Amino acid sequence: MQIKKYVAATLKEATVKMKEELGGDAIILGTRIIEGDQRFGVQRMFEISAGIDDKLSSVTEPGLRAKFVTDESGSDYLAELKKLNEKIYKKPELVHDDKKRQILEAIKKNKPSLNTELKEIVETLQFREIQKSTINAIVAQLKKYKSFLTTENIDSYLVSSIAAMIPTYQFELKKQKEPKVVSLVGPTGVGKTTCIAKLAVISKILHNLNIGLISIDTYRLGALDQLRIFSEISNTDMLVAYEPKEMPGLLNKFKKKDIIFIDTAGRSQNSTEHLKETKMFLTAGGVSETHLVLSSTSSTRNLIDVAEKFKVFNYKSVMFTKVDEAVSYGNMLNLVFNYDVPVMFLTNGQVIPDDIISADSEFIANMIYRGKMTK
Repeated sequence: MQIKKYVAATLKEATVKMKEELGGDAIILGTRIIEGDQRFGVQRMFEISAGIDDKLSSVTEPGLRAKFVTDESGSDYLAELKKLNEKIYKKPELVHDDKKRQILEAIKKNKPSLNTELKEIVETLQFREIQKSTINAIVAQLKKYKSFLTTENIDSYLVSSIAAMIPTYQFELKKQKEPKVVSLVGPTGVGKTTCIAKLAVISKILHNLNIGLISIDTYRLGALDQLRIFSEISNTDMLVAYEPKEMPGLLNKFKKKDIIFIDTAGRSQNSTEHLKETKMFLTAGGVSETHLVLSSTSSTRNLIDVAEKFKVFNYKSVMFTKVDEAVSYGNMLNLVFNYDVPVMFLTNGQVIPDDIISADSEFIANMIYRGKMTK
């Protein structure tokens, strides 16, 4: 197994370098943009991390597998995949403070004034842009634990109360008798295509599934090129549908795939005609499940409006993107609590597939209350 990095002025050039050296069976492990500085004549570059293991597929015994997955520099390919898996599916380090360690401390004789503590909490939640009705629900939950609250543990009870208000959705990644057809929908500019790419790589390299991509986004300039470049880099089959009637034929070509991801065009929630058009494509494609992609930088009012009008797609969960760009996360709680819609993933950057986190209620609750993701 070789694990190498390729840098070029464009993704296509980096892909050519990769395939010239490693061949068409290379597996993409990650991509990133290296920003330049025009003041000094340094242009932006693209980096691809890739690996290939032509012996691994024929070796099944764990002890033998380990012998075949070490490259010349001594780095362990399986260890790289393990780290990637942990980054996506294990909770990132939560933001802690001294109070967090006291979550189960015994009741103390000298309790704080509950009213004083709650007042400070309400002010913090308001600052996090959480709606009044949602704050009232949180406070009501805390009052149920009134006899247990102390200065040391009230924050922990608060986070637990918020976590209880955040449902999550576990995205199934396993082989089935028939392909699972998954579509992502949402307004323009939220990052659906990048989400598709991340889910496709996770499915392929972490779960060893056979993946197919279908794009129905033939409206946005460059949309097909973006997904096609990714498909070439990751060696993933891609097809394009220009009309709903083409969908059954494309799905038949992918009948041996494990998962088929459908990349849809971004649509305004106010365009009923465009939403119906997208619905026609997905209905013709026999979609198994649909997920709504939303930007965490949007206002609560906008999120709720989109979530309401996109109900036509009967989505199972939401993915919040651009978490690294948001200044507050109360809007996420306002949506999922009031609409009882589960969260599937968070994305926090453009790197494929690294910048994606499987949703965890406690992690999201900490993020909302503290206003930060990690230390």
